[in-house]
Amino acid sequence: MIPKSLQLGAGKTAQEFNRRKKRKGAYWDDRYHATAVETGDHFFRCLAYIDLNMVRTTVSFIMPSAWVHGGYNEIQNPRQRYSLIDREQLLACCGLGTDEQLRKEHRKLVEEAVSCSTATTREPGWTESIAVGSKSFADGIREQLQLRLTGRKVKGSGRHYELREQETTYNTLFAAENACLSSENMYLLGLNDEEPV
Repeated sequence: MIPKSLQLGAGKTAQEFNRRKKRKGAYWDDRYHATAVETGDHFFRCLAYIDLNMVRTTVSFIMPSAWVHGGYNEIQNPRQRYSLIDREQLLACCGLGTDEQLRKEHRKLVEEAVSCSTATTREPGWTESIAVGSKSFADGIREQLQLRLTGRKVKGSGRHYELREQETTYNTLFAAENACLSSENMYLLGLNDEEPV
């Protein structure tokens, strides 16, 4: 439901913008991508990572609180009316007991990221993975999507694992009739062009 809604919204926004500006092409850089995130610590860290998006993308925001439209302010200073966040559900997803604990731990996590300069660092695990969580969670998502996830691998260590796309050679992206590259011209992404696979 959410992916279809975002696709519709993005499509309509792009069409209207392109019509007004007499241009063509995509409005946003990337397509919508969903990542399954395990509840508890992983969900809580993902929440803080999302709140740091404006710090990562623009130099004018040194703290997420400077962006009045973000989730940080909604968590730190909950509205009495017209609240956007279901506080009870958020507490359950984060694995926290009280609203005060949520605000305190959330503020601490964000402030630590800002003070250590990790707030400006993009973490591909949150934006490129199929699933993020414990090993059993990532393995479970992989099993549920078995037919559509041929070749995907669960990688990680300790308590943090990600279900990621398999690294592949350039040639395997083409159908047989278009596969004109010989085996000595196949390279893995990230390798020096002089080194055949």
